[in-house]
Amino acid sequence: MALQGKHQFGAIDETRVTFIEKKIEAVRKDFLQALLEHNGFEVIINEEKRKSEEEPQLYTVGVTDMIFNPTVYIFERRLRTPDGHIVTQDYWNQKTTVTPPQYWRSKK
Repeated sequence: MALQGKHQFGAIDETRVTFIEKKIEAVRKDFLQALLEHNGFEVIINEEKRKSEEEPQLYTVGVTDMIFNPTVYIFERRLRTPDGHIVTQDYWNQKTTVTPPQYWRSKK
């Protein structure tokens, strides 16, 4: 899911949350949960209802910090990877595990 500037919030099991991503698969859920918990956020996860057992299980991920906005935190360099590097947009979207200090690429 691409980063959005829009701040989405609501409730999961009667707990007010900022939604991080909705209708994601287990691998993405595990990645986001580990990253956000490493950065000190309380993560709430909700299993989406399936129409049939053949469909994959999808999840909604939220954090209890009502002012958290992933876009702002990433571009303000406020999130860290478990090994201490700054989280970039590509790292957040799981396109790469390399986290250079700049967001742009130099063409040579």
